[in-house]
Amino acid sequence: MSGTRRRRRGYAAVTPGRYLPRIAATPQSPPVRAPPSRVSGPRATDTRTTKSRMKAIIPLAGKGTRLRPHTHLTPKPLLRVAGKPLLDFILDDLLAAGVDQMIFVVGHLQNAVRAHVAERYPQVTARYVVQEVQDGTAGAVGLAEPWADDELLILFADTLFKVDLGITRTLDRSRAGVIWAKEVEDYQRYGVILTDGAGDMTRIVEKPREPVSRLANIGLYYIRDHELLFEGIRRTLGDGPGPSGEFYLTDAFQYMVDAGARIVTAPVEMWLDAGNVDALLEANRRLVSGTRGGVARGALLRESVVSPCARVEDGACVTGSRIGDNVTVEAGARVTGSELRDTIVGADATVEDSRLWKSIVGRSAAVRGFEGALGLVDHSKVDARSPNGRERIDP
Repeated sequence: MSGTRRRRRGYAAVTPGRYLPRIAATPQSPPVRAPPSRVSGPRATDTRTTKSRMKAIIPLAGKGTRLRPHTHLTPKPLLRVAGKPLLDFILDDLLAAGVDQMIFVVGHLQNAVRAHVAERYPQVTARYVVQEVQDGTAGAVGLAEPWADDELLILFADTLFKVDLGITRTLDRSRAGVIWAKEVEDYQRYGVILTDGAGDMTRIVEKPREPVSRLANIGLYYIRDHELLFEGIRRTLGDGPGPSGEFYLTDAFQYMVDAGARIVTAPVEMWLDAGNVDALLEANRRLVSGTRGGVARGALLRESVVSPCARVEDGACVTGSRIGDNVTVEAGARVTGSELRDTIVGADATVEDSRLWKSIVGRSAAVRGFEGALGLVDHSKVDARSPNGRERIDP
């Protein structure tokens, strides 16, 4: 769809490639006129002047069991929130910081990850190492050692964040690294960081019962002394697994601190977990309520009400429907005679005569006559009006 289209009764005539921060709700509403808004995700501060010698290690070998059934067909890093794969938020931030050398620790559905990076990020110098056994974060990062010969950023693909990566360029030479952390109330859910008076890490306590600290470890690290890090990882792997049967990267950091390294904590402006369905939908809420919300000018609306805290993309068609808060309708999707809230509708999916909440409808999936919460993988079908009820269409 291109060019300017003649306005038809009951439609919001739009122009491709631009988003409105708020939208017209009904056919009777006057046209919405607003300055173009930049649609983007959470970003790290862009401090790039030249390419960095820093390398990034990104562990993403996990099976994403807490996000099933969606991760049966799609690796967790490629699940989409607010219209964008989780991994892309991270890669865009790294490139903005001048980091284009990346080591991906892959496993589950690794070919999809390799193909995505090659197609979407040809400017990235990518190395891949396969984690055959899911034995924890220390084991995953340890596999990257052959290519990790300089300063490192370590990031996990189920977390979205907004931080100042520029601190890595100005960090005092007495510091061996940075660990980003955020104050939380529900400290029992996280590994929390104890610090000294200078803000340097002294210890990490996993999921404490008592409030020894409210400074949660978000899983983002800068390591200047990579040799000491891998020495710590080797010691951690040699000491045997923890109670859960896994080896933790934080134990390697503790080794570094015990050896005299100073790892300073740094503040986090925004931190969004996306490790399970509820967290993924909450991340979608935060993003579509901000810069990634709005209706694309290439979307088609007819006799519909759309919340300003929602996202409707180019090529989507919404007819006779109510799109509530925290909804993403991706490109090419069709929603007819339905009411949605707290829901992500994938590209080219169809939703008809349904009421959905706390739902994820996969790419090219179809839902008809359903009411409730639903998790539907790509290329699947639910027809509550048919005698068979639920039918699976194989990809």
